[in-house]
Amino acid sequence: MELSPATSARYVDLAFEQMLVVADRLGDDLVNQRPLGPGTNAVGAIVIHCCGVAEFWLGHVGMGRDSQRDREAEFERTATVAELHAMVSQARRQIAADLDTLDLGVESPHAAGRAFLKAADESDASLVLHVIEELFQHLGHCELAADALTGPGPDAETRPPRVP
Repeated sequence: MELSPATSARYVDLAFEQMLVVADRLGDDLVNQRPLGPGTNAVGAIVIHCCGVAEFWLGHVGMGRDSQRDREAEFERTATVAELHAMVSQARRQIAADLDTLDLGVESPHAAGRAFLKAADESDASLVLHVIEELFQHLGHCELAADALTGPGPDAETRPPRVP
C-alpha cells in the first residue's frame, strides 16, 4: 500500500483545519491563555509548535533544509488568531510541496534523524506518518485546552460519550 502525497496532504490539512476551528472558537482573548497555569500549553503555542514540527521533520530531516528551530521557544510564543491562520496557511503550502518532493525520492543530509522515529522503518512514509500522528495528537491537546478554558465546544452533543 502506498501513501500518496495527496492523501498525506489531506490529513495534514484536516488536522490544521480543526486546530484553527479551536483557535477561532477561543478568539484572540483566550488563544494564548494557558488553561491550567504554567505547566500547560496555550492553543496558540500548540499551533505554532505544530508548524515547527512539520518544518523540522519534513523540511529538515526529510528534505535536508537547515534548521534553527528552538522547540522550547515555540511553547512560549503567542499570536493572534489571524496570525495563526497565516502561519498555518504558509505551513500547509510548504508541507504540500515537501510531500511532492519526498515522493520523488530526495536524499537528505539530515536523514539520520529518522532513527528517532518510533516506526518499524525509516522510510519516507514513516516520516510522513510521524508528522500526521503528531498533528492529530496536538489537535487533541488543543481541544482539551479549549474545553478547560471555556467548557465543551459546540460539537459536544455529537462527540462519543467519555468513558468513566
